[in-house]
Amino acid sequence: NANNAAPRIVEHPSDLIVSKGEPATLNCKAEGRPTPMVEWYKDGERVETDREDPRSHRMLLPSGSLFFLRIVHGRRSKPDEGVYVCVARNYLGEAVSRNASLEVAILRDDFRQTPSDVVVAAGEPAVMECIPPRGHPEPTISWKRNNVKVNDKDERITIRGGKLMISNTRKSDAGMYVCVGTNMVGEKDSDPAELVVFERPMFVRRPVNQVVLADDTVDFQCEVQGDPTPTIRWRKEEGELPRGRFEIRADNSLRLTQVKAEDEGSYTCLSENSVGKAEASGTLQVHVPPQIVVRPRDQISAQGRTVTFLCGTKGNPPPAVFWQKEGSQVLLFPSQPPSQSGRFSVSLSGELTITDVHSEDSGYYICQAISVAGSILTKALLEVETPSDRIPPIIRQGPANQTLAPGTTAQLQCHVMGNPLPSIQWERDGQRILGNDERISLMENGTLQITALQETDSGAYTCVASSLSGETSWSGVLTVKESGGLSVPPVSEPYQLPGPPQKPVVTDVTRNSVTLTWQPNAHEGGAAVTSYIIEAFSQSAGSTWQTVADFVKLEKHTVTGLSPNTIYLFIVRAVNAYGLSDPSPISEPVRTQDVSPTGQGVDHRQVQRELGEMAVQLHEPALLTASSVKISWNVDRQSQYIQGYRLLYRPVGGSWSQQEVKAATERSAVIANLLKGTEYEIKIRPYFNEFQGMDSRLLTFRTPEEVPSAPPRAVTVATVKLSNSSSISVSWQPPPTEMQNGVIQEYKVWCLGNDSQTRYHINQTVDGSVLTTLLKGLLPGVLYQVEVAAVTSAGVGTHKQPTVTGGGSESDENVSLAEQITDVVKQPAFIAGIGGACWVILMGFSVWIYCRRKKRKELSHYTASFAYTPAGIDIFGYVWICRPGMMGANMGNYPWLADSWPTTNLVHNGKDSVNCCTSKHDTPERYYNGKTRFYRATPPAVLSDEEEWCPPLPDRTYLMDGVMEDGPAPPPRGVASSPTTSYSHQSTATLTPSPRDDGHCLDIPRLHQLEQPQIARRLPCGPVPVPRAPSPPLTQSNPNLAANQECPDNTVPHRSAHKRDLSQGAAQSVENINNTTPGVFPFLYKRATEVLLLK
Repeated sequence: NANNAAPRIVEHPSDLIVSKGEPATLNCKAEGRPTPMVEWYKDGERVETDREDPRSHRMLLPSGSLFFLRIVHGRRSKPDEGVYVCVARNYLGEAVSRNASLEVAILRDDFRQTPSDVVVAAGEPAVMECIPPRGHPEPTISWKRNNVKVNDKDERITIRGGKLMISNTRKSDAGMYVCVGTNMVGEKDSDPAELVVFERPMFVRRPVNQVVLADDTVDFQCEVQGDPTPTIRWRKEEGELPRGRFEIRADNSLRLTQVKAEDEGSYTCLSENSVGKAEASGTLQVHVPPQIVVRPRDQISAQGRTVTFLCGTKGNPPPAVFWQKEGSQVLLFPSQPPSQSGRFSVSLSGELTITDVHSEDSGYYICQAISVAGSILTKALLEVETPSDRIPPIIRQGPANQTLAPGTTAQLQCHVMGNPLPSIQWERDGQRILGNDERISLMENGTLQITALQETDSGAYTCVASSLSGETSWSGVLTVKESGGLSVPPVSEPYQLPGPPQKPVVTDVTRNSVTLTWQPNAHEGGAAVTSYIIEAFSQSAGSTWQTVADFVKLEKHTVTGLSPNTIYLFIVRAVNAYGLSDPSPISEPVRTQDVSPTGQGVDHRQVQRELGEMAVQLHEPALLTASSVKISWNVDRQSQYIQGYRLLYRPVGGSWSQQEVKAATERSAVIANLLKGTEYEIKIRPYFNEFQGMDSRLLTFRTPEEVPSAPPRAVTVATVKLSNSSSISVSWQPPPTEMQNGVIQEYKVWCLGNDSQTRYHINQTVDGSVLTTLLKGLLPGVLYQVEVAAVTSAGVGTHKQPTVTGGGSESDENVSLAEQITDVVKQPAFIAGIGGACWVILMGFSVWIYCRRKKRKELSHYTASFAYTPAGIDIFGYVWICRPGMMGANMGNYPWLADSWPTTNLVHNGKDSVNCCTSKHDTPERYYNGKTRFYRATPPAVLSDEEEWCPPLPDRTYLMDGVMEDGPAPPPRGVASSPTTSYSHQSTATLTPSPRDDGHCLDIPRLHQLEQPQIARRLPCGPVPVPRAPSPPLTQSNPNLAANQECPDNTVPHRSAHKRDLSQGAAQSVENINNTTPGVFPFLYKRATEVLLLK
């Protein structure tokens, strides 16, 4: 057919990447006529589809496309992955499509690199790395923060090659980051990693520079934020923080209190955390108001001299100093050119110097110091002398006392000094000496010479030096007489006198006194200086020098008794054995203080006005201790007229006390010796001499209470009789007021009994206003101690020394003796002594008992055994103890006795023979009225017929006596209660005669098991020596031992020698014996029982 055409592929398959288990289609469309058949080939092999295998997951669609219901893919088998082609065929030919690959997408679980935690500081870059799991196609990387996808459009965030890079990190970038690997299979999340963004310390508030006044409080702020929370500390550059006056507060601010000038500097706040540190500083400048540290003194000067007034100041900043004469408008500043200041100049240190003093320069000069912190002034008086104010003459050396012979020549010296030069006149006995006697002449140097002395020349000679300034006199006594062979002491030579002291210096001035100091002269003369003389001159007191002090021992002296507001001059002379020295240079004029300020050039109205305008602000008192408080204040308006402050304080409602602060610059004081627990009122007022300023506001404070430091006083105890019991009345007085230390709220009263085993304590608490109480219920015979103490809110105070009282009618002496005896008895040493004494007595008694028993045991005794042993049966054992004279006479013969015992073998030391027999075995009279368990018997030795048998020493035996009062004791468990015993068993008896007591007969049943028959043998029994074993003497007797025993006189015990096995068991029966006679059986039985128990 011409319309037929060969196949042609019109739609070729495309490469596919498909997830495992997902459906997929490889498209293939072919055209041709007839319609071509389409087949698929994978990797060159034909693909089976559902047409060949209906179960196949591959389907060939009508269009020719290959459809996969699901992609099958495994680690080992990968049937669907490969290169596919589709082939279209018809009879005209075939067409082959292009290759198409089908790949299965894969995404592994494990990340090849997981992100790690990162810690950065804010502002720094942060990088988190991630390599996704292996997959096909290769997975892409994205990031999530706190489960929210990271916005990579933020210019700070870059995701490149799996890395997440954040530049300039912020606190908001912190969180949990997850790396997400994605391909067509799906998404895989990595383990989360944390990005921690720390913040370096950043200052929210910085310290600022501050300027404050001294004694103020200053705060430097420092507020910092950061993560982790930064630590903050403070330091002072080039120094330490003021010790005791700084505080770092809760908000990290630095507080300085009572700042001083030395606190100035830079204060730095240092903040630090794990990612950084920061610091900020603020400077402190402390302004200290100006203070006068060297005050100028009032001065007196002669005209033409140079005067200097000192004025030392301090303050911060340093104050500017200038001077001003009171009443003048001219201000004198430092470094002013001379053309402006003339004769006045002020140095840089604040000294005022006046050259060529004129009389019109007299007056007050005011020194003023001023700065930004305040101002202060002080003044001093300058007095310029007029000619009438000149100093009176001074006699350097006057006439000395002399004794001369008649006919000799006398020279009385008078060396003077003064301006103008004084004239000299002489007097004798108050009468002026005229020049009419040629023997008397006045020399040029003022010396009076008398030649050809006569006795009438004797007298008191006075040198009078006078000038326009005044006059001065010096007297000496001349005595003219025959020497009579006596040596007359010569007149002192000038070199023998001490040198003049140096110029005296005034160190202190008051209204009535002046304190002087001086330096001695190196030249002491012919003898040591012994004292000094001080002379003074004052125009108001006269026109001559007066001695105001003598016999002064030290180089410092306070001259008293001076007049107020008076100018004085002083000279000092040294004294030794040869006389007085020349005078010292004259001191500077000094004026004593005036009684009133007006005398010092101060207007009292101005003083009162300025004091009234002063405002003193009193701060809240600061308690130092329970009895002291610190008071501080500041002054709003400073006045030059202030000498100090008066602190007035009192207990509320009491009288005022006063404490003075004598320094105008002080701003605090401590008041001590206050009453504890007391509310006080306090105020402060400034003063200047007798003038007082306004009081500050009144403040109150309370000192803390303490426990009373003294007990109540006058504690008395009186006995009160009430019915059957005794009572006491206790009264007291409060402690001294100054020792109460607060408000007494109550009193505690203790009444303590003396018995330590039974405490008879009666305690009471009464109100603080009650001073007596009644204590009831005191017991007779008990000594009581009464104590009383006062109680404040701080606690219980000191106890009053115990007051002793007795309860009841017994006398104190009896009670005291009983008390002493009781105390002695209760002492551990007494108890131990009593116990020791009892132990010694007990041990002594035991030794005595032992020695007595040992002595009795040394007496002779014998032991014999006999046995009747039928073969192969159980036996009962019996022990017989027989003593002569106690056996019954009606004894019968018993078949189990082989023969009679020879009497001769039982004679011991020539005493009566001992005969043993059995009692009536079928009667209950042989039973012991008590409980006895016999555990073990001593087997006799086995001897041959030829040997003579001697009884062995008995084993130590013990008896357990349990005497019953109500009749026979029941037999032990498992034993028949019949009082009779079968005698068909083997029996053994042991004979122990005693030479002292009467004979006793006793049998003790014993249970034994024999392993084999024994052969009975007759053995003779001979005398036995006295045993030395340590057994106690057999002296005990038992009143319950059975009587009615019969012992024949001529019987000899026969013993069947056999070996017995005693290990088969113990005796289980208990025999009752009703009628007993005294004997040694109980003791022996007890000893035997104890031995058996021990073995």
